Amino acid sequence: MQTINIGILGLGTVGGGTAQVLRDNAAEIARRLGRNVNVFMVSTRNVGKAFKVCPDALFTTDPFEVVSHPEVDIVVELFGGSDTAKDLVLQAIENGKHVVTANKKLLAEYGNEIFAAAAQKNVMVHFEAAVAGGIPIIKALREGMSANRIQSVAGIINGTSNFILTQMREKGQSFADALKLAQELGYAEADPTFDIEGHDAGHKITIMSALAFGTPVNFGACYLEGISRLESRDIKYAEELGYRIKLLGITRRSAQGIELRVHPTLIPECRLLANVEGVMNAVRVDADMVGETLYYGAGAGALPTASAVVADIIDISRMIGADTANRVPYLAFRADNVREQPILSMDDITSSYYLRVRAADRAGVLGSIANLLAEQGISIEALIQKAVLDDNQAEIVILTHSTVERNIQAAITAINAHESVSAPVVMIRMESLQSLAA
Repeated sequence: MQTINIGILGLGTVGGGTAQVLRDNAAEIARRLGRNVNVFMVSTRNVGKAFKVCPDALFTTDPFEVVSHPEVDIVVELFGGSDTAKDLVLQAIENGKHVVTANKKLLAEYGNEIFAAAAQKNVMVHFEAAVAGGIPIIKALREGMSANRIQSVAGIINGTSNFILTQMREKGQSFADALKLAQELGYAEADPTFDIEGHDAGHKITIMSALAFGTPVNFGACYLEGISRLESRDIKYAEELGYRIKLLGITRRSAQGIELRVHPTLIPECRLLANVEGVMNAVRVDADMVGETLYYGAGAGALPTASAVVADIIDISRMIGADTANRVPYLAFRADNVREQPILSMDDITSSYYLRVRAADRAGVLGSIANLLAEQGISIEALIQKAVLDDNQAEIVILTHSTVERNIQAAITAINAHESVSAPVVMIRMESLQSLAA
């Protein structure tokens, strides 16, 4: 039976999990593949730990030795980051190695260059583990949806942020307290910026957008807004009105172009996506033929992510003798049909909105705020006075019907300037998540 030799770059959480999956499920993998998969070489700083995980492998502290070794068939890049990882992946490709990576930052920023280099060398680059851990969403978009015209993708794709929002809703915790708990439990880093400010979700939705619509990856065009400014009162008010607040990555096709954005979003509590709690991930895809589909599961963790890495190794091993024309394209569409499309600015997107206004509790104030919205062509779905505070200030919650973002921003500017308004308006976007499929 033929053996496929793997070179692993990085033996941390996911690298160790990958070695474990390959070892523990070796017989099952061989039954599916008809070949043995062997961890041949590992680059790691901790050779003692590596020996315990994969004792039969060669070890090195220089990752470039792995990507250059003539007996390595597939390089598995699990370093993370983008600079060194980019150099290693490009060198592996130059050396004729196939590549599996879990590195969303690398692909969101340099994917176009990497895929072009891989096509020239007739090697494969697979990246299932880069988005949503063990959930097979990349395969679904690249292959399972290939008969469809995809309309939109929306996902809870950062478990740290979802855990924090769950704590704020279920326990009434402040953002700071929920973040502290996430750090204590190991869900958030000491510097959580990458997760809570939307960068991680932005990398992932950028990759999914390219797969869904056949465009080059374009992380620079993705709008990012995190959850650090959310207050528990807004989560409470949203729930009272029948909504949950989630950090969503959203990409949508429209007549004007493609939306590509990450931000906190009110979702009707009846939607499946609204009920994804804790560190779990879920991605909703709306397509013209199949309609709405939802992919749910563990978005991180050693074994779930390693499951996706090994699935990519198996896929590459099956197609290792085929040329580029007979493989699934890197971005789902043939390379000559991957085309630039306009990415809408946030001013041009259409959404509904949640507004929280703090204003003087006196006659005529509500009417004047409603008039400021009407001047921008914004109609109101609901307007509720939630509380009268000690300083005779009222909190008003407004839900609007769908409008263009530049109109809501103009209305907010006018409301903030109103003499009776005592604090900046809080605005959160809303999504109905209704299927647009034909």
